[in-house]
Amino acid sequence: MTKYYDSLETQDPAEREQSLLQRLPEALKHAKENAPAIADQLKDIDVSQINTREALAQIPVMRKSDLLSIQLAHHTDRDSTNGSERLRAFGGFSTIGWGSALRVFASPGPIYEPESARPDYWGFARALYAAGFRQGELIHNCFSYHFTPAGSMMETAGHAIGCTVFPGGVGQTEQQVMTMLDLAPSCYTGTPSFLRIIVEKAQELGESIPVTKALFSGEAFPPSLQKWFQDRGITGYQAYGSADLGMVAYETEAREGLVLNENILLEIVRPGTNEPLPDGEVGEVVVTTFNPDYPLVRFGTGDLSAIMPGTSPCGRTNSRIKGWMGRADQTTKVRGMFVHPGQVAQIIKRHPEIKGARLEINGSMGNDSMTLKAYVQDRSDSLLSKIADTVREITKLRATIEPVGSEDLPNDGKVIDDLRSYE
Repeated sequence: MTKYYDSLETQDPAEREQSLLQRLPEALKHAKENAPAIADQLKDIDVSQINTREALAQIPVMRKSDLLSIQLAHHTDRDSTNGSERLRAFGGFSTIGWGSALRVFASPGPIYEPESARPDYWGFARALYAAGFRQGELIHNCFSYHFTPAGSMMETAGHAIGCTVFPGGVGQTEQQVMTMLDLAPSCYTGTPSFLRIIVEKAQELGESIPVTKALFSGEAFPPSLQKWFQDRGITGYQAYGSADLGMVAYETEAREGLVLNENILLEIVRPGTNEPLPDGEVGEVVVTTFNPDYPLVRFGTGDLSAIMPGTSPCGRTNSRIKGWMGRADQTTKVRGMFVHPGQVAQIIKRHPEIKGARLEINGSMGNDSMTLKAYVQDRSDSLLSKIADTVREITKLRATIEPVGSEDLPNDGKVIDDLRSYE
């Protein structure tokens, strides 16, 4: 049984870089010819000359907020004939439409993403393999199977390495425990906070779940939480990706940063600009993919990270990033769901009684909590309950509503304040 998923993980770094850059002009040509939104992004670019990092930096960064606004502009077009769903649904970023896309997902925004029949479409198989998952094992997959692609990301990755997958999804904690006891999966995929809930529910029932290996994503996985699982016989690793890009980087047994996926070009740029930063400096993660079905070019994730020096002690030779280090904007992730400043604005708009608000995110060891500090004159239980319902409707998350005075909301421009510790 080999230590690595494939030989790409240990190839010479210079050869990897040369191979990716040699493939780049043809990949950009395909994207420009088949994805109208990418064609607009590349309209003044001779893609045949984009074969170096310096040349790639000539292309303007397409940020997630840009992708969202472009898609939203097309969602009102109801004509779905002649393949125009590639525009109406995907805003011109996808090269495939209905039929070629096996599934279509909706992430918060909404942003719509296609999934084709390409094996391991989202690229998470090597992350599973690095976490110790092997052919013939059963994975209990507790990522959501509706709307967002996380469930499918792990299921298709599990199938690529020859695993059987139980679609556990989210919720129904006691049923999750009983199913694990019946089927005895050795592997878990999902958020760390949900597995912790499952473990604690099993303990309440006087049971111990059989899971010994886990791949987590969607939330921070600090050393304290790693130890919590290790003390209970579960070795967990983390992977970093997005619904737009698929898997970007993954943790290995070295536990020194996250190793980049093999089929991407990653840059760290100065937030709000197109300018690449030197290795080691913290900036926005920008990724160019080689996915011919959804070919994002210099896609700005809004996440902050930095390139680490050298190669991983695990023997994998690709570059590493330090992991998630915050957001270039105020968008944050709570229990696997993005929460945007625009959503806070929607809450305020629904309730004219709110004269100002700030959403605070607290918690540790995966126990995230949200508190909406709302400047309101009316502090009745009725109004606070209505505001709480609105928060849940818009963000899909629960929050405590705390009425405050104007002096309790600092004049610093923040509408989301992430107070969590990741130590």
